[in-house]
Amino acid sequence: MSEILKKHLEKFIQISEEEFLEISTFFKMKTVSKKENLLLEGSICRQHFFVLEGCLRKFFINDKGVENTTEFAIENWWITDNIAYEHGLPTSFYIQAVEKSKILIIDRENQEKLLEQFPKMERYFRFIYQRAYAASQMRIKYLYDFTKEEFYEQLCKKQPEFVQRIPQYLIASFLGFSPEYLSEIRKKKRS
Repeated sequence: MSEILKKHLEKFIQISEEEFLEISTFFKMKTVSKKENLLLEGSICRQHFFVLEGCLRKFFINDKGVENTTEFAIENWWITDNIAYEHGLPTSFYIQAVEKSKILIIDRENQEKLLEQFPKMERYFRFIYQRAYAASQMRIKYLYDFTKEEFYEQLCKKQPEFVQRIPQYLIASFLGFSPEYLSEIRKKKRS
């Protein structure tokens, strides 16, 4: 557990072994089952999740009862409802395990204490948020710039292991179309 987080931190900041041991005390480790919910719509979002093993997804349910996946988090990725987390608000989202996963959890109070005690962690989280924002920008660009087929092709090209790993109905939900439509695209691609 700690080696995965330590290696991830070291991509962005320099920390000693002693610092890391103290930093790790701010996190709780949890194993979650496939389809287990970590966050429910309407609840106050108090936690930020770091994936050690497995995959989580963030989604909302629209007025027609359809799940719309907005984000995935695989190994070494963070996930939360940022607005609700930062402001202690009820969330409009669910966060659910796509597969059995091992995660680290930090709550808002502990994150604030961590940042006070280890100011270099501010730099770490700044890089994390910048990367998340950049990924969000690219997703929005793809939604406007590409046809549905092109969006799927880009995802396959840039994240082939991810596309193989995630159930197709969730890929369709993330791309904004039905599983049936995704099946049609995949059939065309094969022929």
